[in-house]
Amino acid sequence: MAFRHRLGSLPMRGADYFCRFSCSAIPVRAMSNRLRAYLYLHFCVFLWGFTAILGKLISLSALPLVWWRVTLCCAALWWFLPKAQLRAISRRTGMQMLGIGALVGIHWLCFYGAIKLSNASVAVASMAVASFFSSWLEPLLLGQRVRWYEVALGLFVIPGMALIIGHLSWDMRYGFGVGLLAAFMAALFSVLNKRLIDAEAPPALAMSFIELLGGLLICSVALPIVALLGGGLSLRPLPWDWLWMLLLAWGCTLLPYYLTLTAMRYLTAFTTNLLVNLEPVYGVILAGLIFGEHREMPPAFYLGVAIILLSVFGHPLLVHWFEPARKARPE
Repeated sequence: MAFRHRLGSLPMRGADYFCRFSCSAIPVRAMSNRLRAYLYLHFCVFLWGFTAILGKLISLSALPLVWWRVTLCCAALWWFLPKAQLRAISRRTGMQMLGIGALVGIHWLCFYGAIKLSNASVAVASMAVASFFSSWLEPLLLGQRVRWYEVALGLFVIPGMALIIGHLSWDMRYGFGVGLLAAFMAALFSVLNKRLIDAEAPPALAMSFIELLGGLLICSVALPIVALLGGGLSLRPLPWDWLWMLLLAWGCTLLPYYLTLTAMRYLTAFTTNLLVNLEPVYGVILAGLIFGEHREMPPAFYLGVAIILLSVFGHPLLVHWFEPARKARPE
């Protein structure tokens, strides 16, 4: 039993080893919590860059794929999770986590639906507008003031979106639209997670399990409904799908999900989504290298992606110029 309790801290230790490898000049123990949170998120974004690739490789449609993803995650977490952490969470907080998890499930359904309707590059590019949604949702739901430069960065994304969607075939535009819905869901559940973490500070491992369970429930409810509507769903993966699904569930979902919740104790939802916007860099590059999707995309597509990413890298500069006192206080 003690062995399982010690396992609860393993992902954090593993991330510390990653930090040591990535930034050997900075001792991990000397790092500030905020710097460590940034490093965790960058590591998570690198892992998430593979999710679109794995989603393309797996033969299942979006709904069965997400159902298997969260099922495998919940099964692994149930074995590792110290049950005392679950008992310490109140019923009200647990219901909130289940609701947020349902939003996570809808986000994944939209994201993989966008991949199936278009391709991996379009899906990850559409996710870059999540920070724009966060710039409005965070002040609205957390009672914070609106930062004009964050809204401006969000508006700056629009020309990039126009370049992306303006040079896509009509079939791919459907995928891009579904990807935008996925981006909104990502912004919404990030802000709600931030509010819950600031108010309750629940254990990240237990929070991960309950939220992923919420995603599993929403997918389990959707399966028979879609089947009755003539969706023609198949839950049976092909033999080679199992390898990709295990990598997707345990390597690219479970670990980064836990580390992201840990990092959000020290970062805002907007900052989190802004860093997550680097996922298109990895996703588009990997999709081009593995699937040759760069041949399907005109130069204007990548110009649009570049404009979106410019807003990502411009955010720290604007913070430094317009809010010099922000560094002196926690977010």
